[in-house]
Parts: sequence; C-alpha cells; structure tokens
Amino acid sequence: MDEMGMNILYALLYLLLAPVGGGLLAGLDRKLAARMQRRVGPPVVQPFYDVLKLFEKERIAVNEAQGFYLAGFLFFMILSGIFFFAQGDILLVIFTLTMAGICLVVASFSSSSPCSQMGAERELLQIMAYEPMLLFVAIAFYLKCNTFDLSKIMASPESNFLYMPGIFIGFLFILQIKFRKSPFDLSMSHEIHQELVQGIKTEFSGGMLALFEIAEWYEKIFLLGFVYLFFKWRDPWSGVTGILACAAVLFLSTLIDNCTARMKWQHLLGSAWLVTLVAGFINIVFLMHIR
Repeated sequence: MDEMGMNILYALLYLLLAPVGGGLLAGLDRKLAARMQRRVGPPVVQPFYDVLKLFEKERIAVNEAQGFYLAGFLFFMILSGIFFFAQGDILLVIFTLTMAGICLVVASFSSSSPCSQMGAERELLQIMAYEPMLLFVAIAFYLKCNTFDLSKIMASPESNFLYMPGIFIGFLFILQIKFRKSPFDLSMSHEIHQELVQGIKTEFSGGMLALFEIAEWYEKIFLLGFVYLFFKWRDPWSGVTGILACAAVLFLSTLIDNCTARMKWQHLLGSAWLVTLVAGFINIVFLMHIR
C-alpha cells in the first residue's frame, strides 16, 4: 500500500477506534484516581455504560442552535484528529482544534443558564491560555524539521524531543488544561463544583451530553498523538517510546488531578503564559540558533 493509502487507513482507524480507546482511557483514569484515593472505583467500561444510558434518555435542548454547535464541536474534533493521523499539515490540525473549542463555547453561550455561561467564559480564558503554546509547538516542529508536514516530521532522523524539551514541558502544561483536570478544571469538571455545577455542559442532556462525552474521547486520543509525535522518528522502535511516553503522561495527569486544588483564572492565564514565554520561547530561540 502506498503512503496515501496508509494515511487514509490511519485516519479511518482513528475515526472508528478513537471512541473505543478514549472510553477505555476514561475508565482507566477513573479507576486509577479511585486507587489513589484508596477506593475500588467503577469498572473500566463504566464510561460506555454511561454514554449508552444517556442515549436512552429524552433529548431536551435549550434551543436548536445548541445542538448545531455541539455537533460542530464533535465534527471539528474528529476532523482535527483525521488531519493529524492522516499526517497532514500541523497548522491545519491546530486550526481545526481551535474551531472545535469555539463551537463548544458558542453552544454553551446559547443557553441563558448562569452556570453554563460562566463555564463558557472560563473556556474562552482557557483557550487564550493554551493557544499560544499550541502555536509554539507548530513553529518548533517547523524549525526542527523545516516543514509543517506531519509525515516528514515523523520521518525525522532523530527524536524531536531531544531538541524540544522546553516545548514538550509547555505542551504537558497545557495538556492538563485541555484535559480539563485540576488545577485547571475551571470551565468544567468531572467533579461537581458548587459554584459552577457542570459548567459548559450544564445544559446538555441525553444524547447531546453523550455526544459531548464521545467528543472528549476523540480529543484525548488526538492530544496523546501529539505526545507521541515528540518521540516518533525514523527508528521503528521509537513508536514504543512514544506509547510509553503517552502512558506516563496519562499517569502524571491523573496524579496531578488528585493532588492539586483548582486555581483561579488569573493564575491560570499567568502561569500558562509564563510557561509559554520561558520554556517555549527559549526553546524556539535555541532552534532558530542551530538552524
């Protein structure tokens, strides 16, 4: 099979298997968090039971626009992953990921619920916090590999991580924001906050809430693909290193989630931009110097 055929195959595998993998990872995350808290925890497949039950419930929408924008969130999230796993342009991947976030914000803003609107405002703040670092990631890969093409980035003669440790640290920082985990679970949390309830998904119910959960599963697999990208190079065994790195990142994310308290939005913006400027910018300058 030629390169284009393989890329199409990878995209189809993502489309079909990402919900399965994302759901299992969500279940493992719950199980691991429970063990850290000395609890038994739910079964690993519990997220699938939850989603199936949501699909059985009556669909109650605040307005028709809400469903449209939520579908847009799911569509652009899937599309960004397809572009990524089809080894397209990394800038296009980041653009579609941003569009997914905007659709989610608009869907939440379409409701008059104060908790939903508060969650949407905080989601916008989180987008402002992590977008600069995402752009730095794309720029760094371009400076290192002289291309935005993901297929060429993965065929690099050496590990990208060796030249981009600062960018990797910055990406890990914003990954916690994208996973909506403590201390950055401002817009929404899987643990209900009294002043926020469920934030951006407060007004989602039934099948709409199930679609939101599925979109999050797609997002998790897609974001872990970025972690994998830092370690994937020409050596076939580098893929194993990438998978191990993804597992370590998931464990670290769950550990931080269970060991930290939620911070204020001012601290979120300040810390995210500080990490972007220090770790990201210094690494960018280094890459420009060695070109």
